[in-house]
Amino acid sequence: QVQLVESGGGLVQPGGSLRLSCAASGSFFRINAMHWYRQAPENQRELVATITSADSTNYADSVKSRFTISRDSAKNMVYLQMNGLKPEDTAVYYCNAEVLLRRSSYVPQNYWGQGTQVAVSS
Repeated sequence: QVQLVESGGGLVQPGGSLRLSCAASGSFFRINAMHWYRQAPENQRELVATITSADSTNYADSVKSRFTISRDSAKNMVYLQMNGLKPEDTAVYYCNAEVLLRRSSYVPQNYWGQGTQVAVSS
């Protein structure tokens, strides 16, 4: 019903920048909040950034002032601009969306992308 596809990951040196993108497609009424999560090897998946349908944002303390989440609701896209990357930012980054499938829906459904690898190393 809903597909999320991330792109933009890669290998970057410490202090560098990357911009992740996530495209949502399929049949649905509206996307509410969208999130970026990440999971490093042997770690639990953690919430990195959130943007609501009203464009209110929230960030994990570890990425505040370095990462910026944004969205283009007309295109069903969400982005994560990552600046000042550190080796500890290395992880698979996942897009997550809370989706209302129909106009009559009250409870949003949760969808995940397949992830994109970010590696920060010299």
